[in-house]
Amino acid sequence: MLAAFDARRRVESSQRLISRAFGALALAALTGANAFAETKYIKFATLAPEGSTWMNVMNELGAELSQKTGGALKFKFYSGGVSGDEKDVVKKLRIGQLQAAGLTGVGLGEITPEVRILDAPWLCRSQREADRLHKLFDAELAAAVEKSGYVVLGWTEVGFVYVFSKKAVNGPQDMKDAKMWVWDGDPIAQAAYKAIGVSPIPLSVVDVMSSLETGLIDAVYGPPMGIVALQWFTRTKYIYNVPIAHSSGAVLLSKKFFDALSAEEQKLLLEVGAKHLKRLNRLTVEENDQAMRALQKQGLILSSRPDPQTMKFCEELGLKARRELAGKLYPPELLDRVEKALQDYRRETP
Repeated sequence: MLAAFDARRRVESSQRLISRAFGALALAALTGANAFAETKYIKFATLAPEGSTWMNVMNELGAELSQKTGGALKFKFYSGGVSGDEKDVVKKLRIGQLQAAGLTGVGLGEITPEVRILDAPWLCRSQREADRLHKLFDAELAAAVEKSGYVVLGWTEVGFVYVFSKKAVNGPQDMKDAKMWVWDGDPIAQAAYKAIGVSPIPLSVVDVMSSLETGLIDAVYGPPMGIVALQWFTRTKYIYNVPIAHSSGAVLLSKKFFDALSAEEQKLLLEVGAKHLKRLNRLTVEENDQAMRALQKQGLILSSRPDPQTMKFCEELGLKARRELAGKLYPPELLDRVEKALQDYRRETP
């Protein structure tokens, strides 16, 4: 009888061990499932190629965000245009295939056209002027972007935009003889060329290199850092020494996605984003200067600085182009306020 009792006790003990083991496995599985479910991925697209300063900073931003949220928030990057041109990226943002993007003015204009005001042709003469306008108008423009369904994680510096060409360009009139590229869907560049009297060839950014190689186009525009990153400098020879615009962009996040985050996650995302994007802007200014010098060392020829008459002509072209866009891209009263702010700043700091 004692033997039978011992046997029954061993069986019951074994059953309890098996039950505990299954319970532990179930708990582990549940914990793992919850941890996976709590990780929110921010699918982010940009034209910037991997290895560029832009993507290096974004990778660092993503790593710090993941670390500070304990892996609850992670970026998944689609760099180098793998998600398409910026128009394609905006479409994917709208349908929820992407949650965030690093956009230039062209993409931003697809979402909130009035933000292009600060990219207007021949508006700013210096980095200080561009910085001043951003300080005055960034909050207002970010509010307009939010109404369109996006949160501005940070405004980003793109830089002064120059014309790079196979044939020498020594003034706006010379552009009439060039096969000028224009980014398909870029009303700012379209207005600038219209003011000059140029009929540019519209192409997606991803088609520019092959078009330079085949001779479909022989002149492009962009900031020096971008021209280097995209390797367009290898198919051009000259740089026109008057920027046609100062360009900026932004990192945008779907407001629907942002609003679904916890208050702590929102706070960390905004803080980490602001920290790294502020550093990116500083690096971009520095590297655009370095890129311009490097391009000249590579053999590209920078034109002489135009005479005062040509500079005045450029100013007049800018006024004409900006007025052409008023009421179409941005409200006329916004343009008036921006131009007045710039005039006031020039009087204060001659």
